[in-house]
Amino acid sequence: MLFLLSVAACFFLVIMLSFRYRDTLLPHVPSGIRKLLPATFNNYQPLSTFEQQIGAGMTSSDFDIEANLHGGDSRMGLDEAGTREVMEIMRRERVNFDQARLIRHNRILAQNGIDPSGMPIDAKAVTRL
Repeated sequence: MLFLLSVAACFFLVIMLSFRYRDTLLPHVPSGIRKLLPATFNNYQPLSTFEQQIGAGMTSSDFDIEANLHGGDSRMGLDEAGTREVMEIMRRERVNFDQARLIRHNRILAQNGIDPSGMPIDAKAVTRL
């Protein structure tokens, strides 16, 4: 009885963890199986070109991707991981593109020990000579 209870607990733990980290796990699932999953699991589509990123709202007057298209930029598009992170911030926090970019940038600064003003957070850092 105790064995069956522990097996069931492990099974439910695996299900809960796979649901929690489904955005990380889905790119590794074969496309044939992915088609069988409900539409809620397939909500992310990679945006690999500037045209697709513009259509998804990843442009603004301050960050004009359309100028890249008209200027003949040879790159394929924006960074895929950064695009995904900005779109997730836009969806979760209900902010526009520029605000989501600022939130992401401030998080990156905080991870590197820098406050939003650009000054180091470390009290031992030398900022003047």
